[in-house]
Amino acid sequence: MNLRWMLRRLGLAVLLGTLLLGGLHADWDFSLISRRAEALYGPLGQGKQRIDAWQQLLVTQKQLSEVQRLQVVNLFFNHQIRYAEDIDVWHVDDYWATPIEALWKGAGDCEDYAIAKYFSLRHLGIPSDKLRITYVKALQQNRAHMVLTYYSSPTAMPLVLDSLMDDIKFANQRPDLLPVYSFNAEGLWLTGAAGDKKVGDAKRLSRWQDVLKKMTAEGFPVEPEN
Repeated sequence: MNLRWMLRRLGLAVLLGTLLLGGLHADWDFSLISRRAEALYGPLGQGKQRIDAWQQLLVTQKQLSEVQRLQVVNLFFNHQIRYAEDIDVWHVDDYWATPIEALWKGAGDCEDYAIAKYFSLRHLGIPSDKLRITYVKALQQNRAHMVLTYYSSPTAMPLVLDSLMDDIKFANQRPDLLPVYSFNAEGLWLTGAAGDKKVGDAKRLSRWQDVLKKMTAEGFPVEPEN
């Protein structure tokens, strides 16, 4: 899907989407979120346009099938955010940004893409038990990497939403990725020879908890209900 065409479609559809879906203000109040973001981070600059485009996407795309929602969200963030290392964006070695922070900067690394896609798809009505943020080893780059995975059912082969490519492929079509662990709002899983094994909850991941706290400060009611 051409990004410019998609954004034009979003612009034309926003009024109808607002009338049909009731807007975002019932649960995600973007006027409040923008005010809090400016109080926390300062002027949003061009980031405000990216945040507004995100709001339009969330308003207008709930009527799509789940797979179509995956495609729209994956493409949106792959094109709205420029890949950059944490040391260059945040001046620290490892930083997990909220979607607002990533769109404000217009840059982020692999976990920032995965986090932004996760919360977008949750808000678009996809249950958390179908989504996992997955830590992998990218074998071709010989480095740690993070993607979002989607399970149509608990035993299904997951689809991989990756910042490295716009195409969404099944995990068995991505031999370049070696999964290590995954998590969502409901748990933490380790990958082994016998498959994924649940080993606890995501409270063990301090950086994930930091993201949730920052989103609360930004005005988000984190983790909308299924």
